[in-house]
Amino acid sequence: MDSRIRKMAILVSAAAVLLVVVLVIYADSLLEGNDGNRSLTENTASPQTPDQAEAGEESQADTGQIGNDLSAFLRDNTFFDPEINPILEAAKDTASRLSLVVTSVEKDLRIQIVDADGEPVAGEGFLVELEGLGEYRDLDRDGVIYIGDLTAGEYYVELLPAEGYRVPNNPTRVRVKDKVEYVAIDDISLLIKTEEEIDADAEDTAVTEARSDADSTEIKQLQSTAGSARTGIDVSKWNGDIDWDKVKNAGVQYAVVRAGYRGSVTGSLVEDPYFEANMKGAAASGMPVGVYFFTQAVNEVEAVEEASAVLRLVREYELEYPIFIDTEGSDGGRADGLDVETRTAVCEAFCRTVENAGYRAGVYASRHWYNNNLYADRLEKYCIWLAEYRSAPLYQGYYQMWQYTSKGRIDGISGNVDMNISYIEQ
Repeated sequence: MDSRIRKMAILVSAAAVLLVVVLVIYADSLLEGNDGNRSLTENTASPQTPDQAEAGEESQADTGQIGNDLSAFLRDNTFFDPEINPILEAAKDTASRLSLVVTSVEKDLRIQIVDADGEPVAGEGFLVELEGLGEYRDLDRDGVIYIGDLTAGEYYVELLPAEGYRVPNNPTRVRVKDKVEYVAIDDISLLIKTEEEIDADAEDTAVTEARSDADSTEIKQLQSTAGSARTGIDVSKWNGDIDWDKVKNAGVQYAVVRAGYRGSVTGSLVEDPYFEANMKGAAASGMPVGVYFFTQAVNEVEAVEEASAVLRLVREYELEYPIFIDTEGSDGGRADGLDVETRTAVCEAFCRTVENAGYRAGVYASRHWYNNNLYADRLEKYCIWLAEYRSAPLYQGYYQMWQYTSKGRIDGISGNVDMNISYIEQ
């Protein structure tokens, strides 16, 4: 090392050591000053007269601080008394204040009891009174009370007193709708849960119907396409972490990401735990995306809820492919026994709500499902996404996307992945 550089290094090191020593001494002095309830300024100031000292003590008492002792309020017996401390009382009042969020889709009311942050308050058996009809209790203590089979018209809802909470002073006026309007529900986000809040093993039970119809001609490789056709994949939490750059470099041209699902048992609306990561990862790689939602809706009202949940989840993202409702079996789930008319109406309600919000809508199902569980001709105005695992589909209806395997392999994804061909004009 050059001698000049060595000397400079020694000087810099010495200066650094000196700075540390000065800081330690300074900090020590502060601590000593605080221990004696005096600041450094007080130690060097000119002496005070008794009157000046008394005035100073009164001023400090008014602020709850003595000198630089920031913990002095802990020795103030009146600090935590709400009758004397209006700031503490205001904070306590805000924390316990409740309000109601009430929505109607069709001859029903969903009443959500929320806190000052707008979050449902769970764990309490709140009681509401619906004018002229009596009282209704939150029996499952999830902060939501659902009342069905109501006559359309105006009602007043009152949250009855609850110990430890401040309830609204006046009833809330609401209008019960006569028919489904296929419009996204405001504040649906209050109903969307994470998998940490549910039993995911019991709730996420979709069964891939197309597997039972697969044959030995199933193609498991990424296919090459021509013209307007595009090769893509669809993904969910089951695919784990994805390297989207590798996926795109492998030749995948688009992706359909699961936004979430309705629980097979409780009917909870649940966000797929990998939804955000997949949407952001795909966007960062420049991959065009669409989304899908696994339905367990048992009527049009619940279908509107599901569509509303998806619309809420995708609001921050740009979609180049449709929003699909995924309708298939769920190993004995709540919607497995629907008749053909009801299941078709569910799909129509979902798609109409999505399209009324300005997005393209579509329906995903297997060949067997389209032929036996849906009136497919009523859905062909939307994008039909067919699942049939063979070299060429046998389905005779109209479709715009074809899921040709659930056992594909692609660089960037560990394990199997669903592969699709899209014929949608972009």
